[in-house]
Amino acid sequence: MTRTPLVAVLDYGSGNVHSAVKALTAAGADARLTKDRGLVAEADGLVVPGVGAFRAVMDALRASRGDELIGRRLAGGRPVLGICVGMQVLFELGVERGVDTEGMGEWPGVVTELDAPVLPHMGWNTVQPGEGSRLFHGLEDERFYFVHSFGVQKWVMDVQPQYRQPILTWCDYGASPFLAAVENGPLSATQFHPEKSGDAGIKLLSNWIGGLSATTL
Repeated sequence: MTRTPLVAVLDYGSGNVHSAVKALTAAGADARLTKDRGLVAEADGLVVPGVGAFRAVMDALRASRGDELIGRRLAGGRPVLGICVGMQVLFELGVERGVDTEGMGEWPGVVTELDAPVLPHMGWNTVQPGEGSRLFHGLEDERFYFVHSFGVQKWVMDVQPQYRQPILTWCDYGASPFLAAVENGPLSATQFHPEKSGDAGIKLLSNWIGGLSATTL
């Protein structure tokens, strides 16, 4: 019998956590909102939600030492999924209203305001999944729900040919495309909200859960 994968949703003071737990449960996970460091470390997957300002999210992560937990999981090759600002803080720097805030630096790059006539970018939009995407398998023509004014508009990570290239998914809004999702080994992230994206979002979470290393009994 296959064990239901245990997914920890990191409780560090960010909003939108309960809807993420509900969506992960619907997608087939044993999802638990938790601050427990042992559970976060040992869970099959960790989800890092995030809403609001880049600096506020980073301050909350550092205050709870959530950034350390994320880093330790990734150092051990254990899956992590960032959502919305939980994706943005994985990059080196966030620039909001003229204020620079250091991110976690898991990926190089800068989060900046979108160059668009109307902000925030709020509502449903299509994406262009990268070749070989596991997250978007069967979802190539679906729409996802976005709520944000900032994003990563340029990917600058230089990966040597002997290593697997990250899978990048882009979205068009305004003058410049922005990253809608990244899949890079154990670390994945989406700028949109899967938990607000209806059946397509549940399917995407199910695809992610299906890649976790659940043991069998």
